[in-house]
Amino acid sequence: MPHVNWLAVLAAALASFVLGGVWYSALFSKAWQAAAGLSDADVAGGNKALMFGGAFVLSLAQSAVFAMFLGPNPAPMLGVGAGFAAGLCWVAAGLGITYIFERRSPKLFLINGGYATLQFTAIGAILGFWH
Repeated sequence: MPHVNWLAVLAAALASFVLGGVWYSALFSKAWQAAAGLSDADVAGGNKALMFGGAFVLSLAQSAVFAMFLGPNPAPMLGVGAGFAAGLCWVAAGLGITYIFERRSPKLFLINGGYATLQFTAIGAILGFWH
């Protein structure tokens, strides 16, 4: 198993989780809700502990695997560049392909793909700059 800086992984996961909170509440709350076809009741409902706990665990998995991908002690700009490329060209592009066939709105794609791009850029930056 490759060397992983678990403190950096934890910091990257926390940053990803917080960014998601800001992105989907303060910045794009109503636009995302409308594009996703969610009512106020849909957004207010559900098991919040399960949703937020699951989101954090998945952010932790993303950060850990990306740390393994980058390897030990990646150059800071490698982390930023690889994070940006992974977010835009792997995650957002993958969402885009799915959204085309599901006939989802371009607005939803831009919101979700934009988050993925910024999320992985932040994860890569933290992993790259943390030594």
